[in-house]
Amino acid sequence: MDFATSDDAAVYRQTDGSLIVATLDFFTPIVNNPRDFGGIAAANALSDIYAMGATPLFALNIIAFPEHELPLEILSEILQGGSEVAREAGIFVVGGHSIDDKEPKYGLVVIGRVEDESQLIRNDTVYDGDVLVLTKPVGTGILNTALKHGTVTDEELSDVIQSMKTLNRDAAELAIRHGVHAMTDVTGYGLLGHLWEMLESSGIYAEIDCDAVPVFDNVLSFIRQGEIPGGTRRNLKAVQKNVDFAGLDELHQILLADAQTSGGLLVSLPRETASTFVNEMHERGHKETGIIGRCHSRRTPGISIRHGE
Repeated sequence: MDFATSDDAAVYRQTDGSLIVATLDFFTPIVNNPRDFGGIAAANALSDIYAMGATPLFALNIIAFPEHELPLEILSEILQGGSEVAREAGIFVVGGHSIDDKEPKYGLVVIGRVEDESQLIRNDTVYDGDVLVLTKPVGTGILNTALKHGTVTDEELSDVIQSMKTLNRDAAELAIRHGVHAMTDVTGYGLLGHLWEMLESSGIYAEIDCDAVPVFDNVLSFIRQGEIPGGTRRNLKAVQKNVDFAGLDELHQILLADAQTSGGLLVSLPRETASTFVNEMHERGHKETGIIGRCHSRRTPGISIRHGE
């Protein structure tokens, strides 16, 4: 439609008024198990479709693989993992493209549909008085870096891996049911980066309760050990001028800027429906979903952080 905001996917309006929503996402392995890697990459790509309020229709594989250096069984496992998550989303992977490359990479092109433009969920329509809800814990960038360095094992991160493989379908469906105003998925720019995109485009100021942000176990410990991705540090530097940290320590600043993989949805909802949305997410098994902040229009766009109150 246009490039005015940093929405999660491309949108093409058809002559019948319906909208085609398209996204592409792929990355290098972040876990050791090939099937888990494929599943995480697929769930991550599908999140952009859900964040726009669209229904996924089909997907295409994007593959880079060193076919002369690694067994093709590994590639088969990656593709199987991606296909399993796609089927869970109710779609098929109907093709794709592969190249020979020294470093494996995998992801999906996903095509979705919205029946009418009024049903499209954008990230630039946060309202004064809205409540912000985050549906998954943060910290995957820190933990994946620790895994890469051998500081932690796949088995020790089984809950984190399962979270990254979990679709954001329930969150999108319930958010729409409860009158969502704006929504985005939390991925590479971290919680603060994606939140700032929403607020800047909407002309809104948000107060975030740091203690209410769901966090995976042991993340702060790994930050203390220096297991910090370069992308996380860049995120923090990029957003600092727009955030009043109010004395928040560096560990928590890094946490809030941590570059996520297949994170949750950041949902801006009316105050009247936010608690019901959270309760219904808990009923569906998404126990970490919680209210993390509130929005105001009385100040210029920005973010303030509360901690330890």
